[in-house]
Formats: sequence, C-alpha cells, structure tokens
Amino acid sequence: MVSAWQSLHSATLELVRSAPIKQRLIAAYRRYLSLIREDQLPAEARGSFAQMMRNLAGVEPLRGEDAVSASVRKMSIQEADDCAALVVELLGMVSRGLEAGGAQRQPAAVVQLRSVECAPAEFESGALIAAN
Repeated sequence: MVSAWQSLHSATLELVRSAPIKQRLIAAYRRYLSLIREDQLPAEARGSFAQMMRNLAGVEPLRGEDAVSASVRKMSIQEADDCAALVVELLGMVSRGLEAGGAQRQPAAVVQLRSVECAPAEFESGALIAAN
C-alpha cells in the first residue's frame, strides 16, 4: 500500500508540470489523491483533505465524463490554483506529522544532474567536483 505521504508527494510533483492547471489537477487526483484514505492522514489534515476531495469530485458528471473531470471543468482558474496549493499544504502537514511522530519515510530518489557547461568526460571523471 502506498502511504499518504508518497501519494501527496507524487501529486505535488504532478502539479508542477507544464500542462494547464486543470489537466494537472485531474491527473494528480486520478493517479495519486484518490488512493489516499482519510485515516492515513493526521487529524488536523483530515477536514481539509475531505473538503478538497469533495471539490475535486463532487459535481454530477455529464455523459461521457467522470466526476473529477466535471468538478475541475466547473472550477475557475483561481479555484484550481487554490486546490493545487492545498495539496502542497497537506503534504506539509503530513510531513510534519511524520517528523513529530518519529516515523521514518523513505528517502527520495537522488537524481544526478549535469551542468550544460561541463563536458561529459569532466563530469564522469569527477574533475568538476575535485576543482571545487
């Protein structure tokens, strides 16, 4: 089972992509947010989470669409922005709850980046790091 922290973290990463905000919200809901159960969240986050989920899936869909598509379609851009911000706030609440509770979360994967200014040979040999 995926933890609430992992789902919120992945949803947050989905929300920072370059697609329009409404598309990002729908994708975040379908792929990650819908997997979260309220009882996985700290008590102080449950009310906000429940309201967000109602906002994301509370509208009666038209033929050929689902509730999340209908709900997000009816949102203004500001409402969609606010909903995305709430996902990030919930991630923060869950993270603080993990730290306070002493629970360990899995470390994030490390992604090695390379500067466009250095040649691949310099990067791989460690010359760039040694120079610093």
